[in-house]
Amino acid sequence: MATTIATLTRKNDGSLEGVLATLSINAPIAIVPNAMKANDDAPDFRVIVRRSGFELGAGWNRVSKQTGEEYTAVKLSAPEIGVIYGNVAPAPGNDPARKVILWNPPG
Repeated sequence: MATTIATLTRKNDGSLEGVLATLSINAPIAIVPNAMKANDDAPDFRVIVRRSGFELGAGWNRVSKQTGEEYTAVKLSAPEIGVIYGNVAPAPGNDPARKVILWNPPG
């Protein structure tokens, strides 16, 4: 079973805003398109803490090898949480503007 670590809402500019909530952190975040993307390896998105502007991580558009569906993989990193990997996925319900980050534990 996947663990939801953030709930997000898509904004008109293509960004996502919401709250990252783990055992040790509860922070308002934004996932914004990377306007400075210089090459294919650069992240497609930046993950920012809205209160401070701290860059918490990055996101990359990916295509599932099993289903062919597009998704966004994120890597978050901070002293309080270490490194967390996750995937942006549709939130429960039928609202296409609502998303979640599902924790993708190593191993």
